Amino acid sequence: MSNSGFGQKIYTFLLAAYELYLRTPERSLNKAYEAALKIQKIENEHFNGNKIDSHSTTYSSSVIDYFESDLKKELKIIRMRLTEFKASRYLLSDSNQKAFRKLGIEPLNHSVILDKLRFIDGIIAKYTFLEEELSPQGRVYKPIDIPVESLVLQPKSQNISRNNLDKEPRSKTDTTGVLPRSIFNTINRLQAELDPQAEQNVVQNFRTAQKRTIISVRFILLLIIVPILTHQLSKAFVVGPIIDHFRNPEQAVIFLNEEMEEKALLELQRFEEKIKFENLLSNVSVPIENIEAQIREKAEEIAGKFRQESANAVKNVFADILSVIAFVFLLVTSKREITVLKGFFDNIVYGLSDSAKAFIIILFTDIFVGFHSPHGWEVILEGVSRHWGLPANHDFIFLFIATFPVILDTIFKYWIFRYLNRISPSAVATYRNMNE
Repeated sequence: MSNSGFGQKIYTFLLAAYELYLRTPERSLNKAYEAALKIQKIENEHFNGNKIDSHSTTYSSSVIDYFESDLKKELKIIRMRLTEFKASRYLLSDSNQKAFRKLGIEPLNHSVILDKLRFIDGIIAKYTFLEEELSPQGRVYKPIDIPVESLVLQPKSQNISRNNLDKEPRSKTDTTGVLPRSIFNTINRLQAELDPQAEQNVVQNFRTAQKRTIISVRFILLLIIVPILTHQLSKAFVVGPIIDHFRNPEQAVIFLNEEMEEKALLELQRFEEKIKFENLLSNVSVPIENIEAQIREKAEEIAGKFRQESANAVKNVFADILSVIAFVFLLVTSKREITVLKGFFDNIVYGLSDSAKAFIIILFTDIFVGFHSPHGWEVILEGVSRHWGLPANHDFIFLFIATFPVILDTIFKYWIFRYLNRISPSAVATYRNMNE
């Protein structure tokens, strides 16, 4: 009876999951449509039916930032849900259509789908400027070498007018020419000082850079926090209970590899020697039966400990898979954030001084491909092996150490020769002098 009841529960769960899968296109489209309605509601209530304009003079900058944060959140929901809608409709086949009729699910009418999609497209078509505004493609920001007090009087040369921004190259790695860049920078700075709109342009560019920095920092935190939370929560509430349910603690394997067994035997041997040593030092002789009972109790304790460690290693494998899936999903659904993040790192890296660039390059190369790096890679690989309950294959570790750091070193040298040598030759010269 218990087996049949458990089987019925599994069948009910699978049936509900399949029905949820069949309703995915309808649910995704409705979520996207609701997000578009929320945007329209903000437009009607606060902007007289017009699009949400960041340059509006009706509200203060804080209020505009509040509306823009809601707008970006809803636009992100629309993009994610439309992607889910397209993917789910692509995966549905004729057999799924039969399942619709069998389960009594009425699919959405095509006219309703088209009406909702037209409405959504009409809403998001108004806000394509958001991605262009925050995208670093076509916008290059260079460090300002002037005091903060004179920021308005001497604005950045390449952030003054939108016409100059549109004419700039798409990447700093392509900013090479016949004449030195400093000459053009001086000319542009003189033009900027004579521009009557310089102050407004500086403020606008500062707000854009601030938004890009906030998006980049938030996205970096998401890339770190989401996989960690996915690993911990899935291990505690999904993977762990499932493995504990199907894994009998009494019959489960104690050791997943020989290293765990050797570690357990060494621990038991030390305990036995400690008991015998204390017995020899004491004035009262302990019976051998008592010593054997203590050793047996310790052996059971060690077995339980390593049995739990083996189960934890199996859970780590599945939890890590779910973490990777969450990480990849975050990357796939955050193309705009990735573009902004690339520009953010581009500004940071190429905005450093020559000595700072050389210092960072030497630091990273010495850590990952330097003379002492094999010891670090060996510790990392052995830690990963223990994390997954795998035996540490020293042949693989030595082969990895003999090849992977060499590949990294080649990539570093190619980047220095191909890009950094063109962008900042003085940084390369400083790097060579510091490395000698």
